[in-house]
Amino acid sequence: MPDKNYVLTLSCEDKPGIVASVTTELAGMDANIAESNQFWDRQTNRFFMRIAFTAAEGTTKDDVERALKPAIDRFDMKTTLVDQAKKPKIIIMVSKFDHALLHLFYQIKVGWLDADVAAIVSNHEDSRRFAEHEGIPYHVLPVSRDNKKEQEEALLQIVKDTGADLVILARYMQVLSDNLSKRLFGKVINIHHSFLPSFKGAKPYHQAHERGVKLIGATAHYVTPDLDEGPIIEQETERVSHAMSAEDFVATGRDIESRVLARAVKKHLESRVMLNGHKTVVFG
Repeated sequence: MPDKNYVLTLSCEDKPGIVASVTTELAGMDANIAESNQFWDRQTNRFFMRIAFTAAEGTTKDDVERALKPAIDRFDMKTTLVDQAKKPKIIIMVSKFDHALLHLFYQIKVGWLDADVAAIVSNHEDSRRFAEHEGIPYHVLPVSRDNKKEQEEALLQIVKDTGADLVILARYMQVLSDNLSKRLFGKVINIHHSFLPSFKGAKPYHQAHERGVKLIGATAHYVTPDLDEGPIIEQETERVSHAMSAEDFVATGRDIESRVLARAVKKHLESRVMLNGHKTVVFG
């Protein structure tokens, strides 16, 4: 049997001996540490750590959790242990613009993203042909003011039935309810344009062009009840100029959105993102 690869993330109040306690327990079970990152938030006195390690063949997840229990109890740690042999399952939600969806699929195809797409969910039929070509279940859930609650329950059922680990809003143009955002907190990533000033409503890139902005960009973040104000995972900006058309702005924006979303998804799937109140700790 091959060695088992795990990723441990932990957070707790900062105290002396945390790293030594964890690494001693891992050494005691002949684990080999492949990567280690840590961060102390001085403002909150919270300590965050991510350790990727290889355990001896035959070592189960229960074995690792049992070995780490004394350290976890001693420091009152909040921990997550991920078996890297288990490929994460994702659900991608999309409306009519499919650039972010297609980029995610390409990165999965070339092996840069390690995930299985369990389903595509949309409020439109536009991406059905693509889903069928890829052999991915395609669920159309049109949303109106009258049926929003029922459609969100249908989405939750899809998440449950597929065992999805992450839901990705790849330019899904519907606002999730407070209830759904809370129930899936930390498991939904959204991408949206980010400008200074911020442009809301239809055609934000055309609005930006009309105002003569010099930078456009995108932000990937976890979804919370506060629209577009969840903990930020990844961002990028690019300079634009007066010589560019509104359509040039749109093309540039779509490119940035696709890249930023894919990077955020990768970091989440690799357990490199840890929530720290309204912020995130993102390990490289």
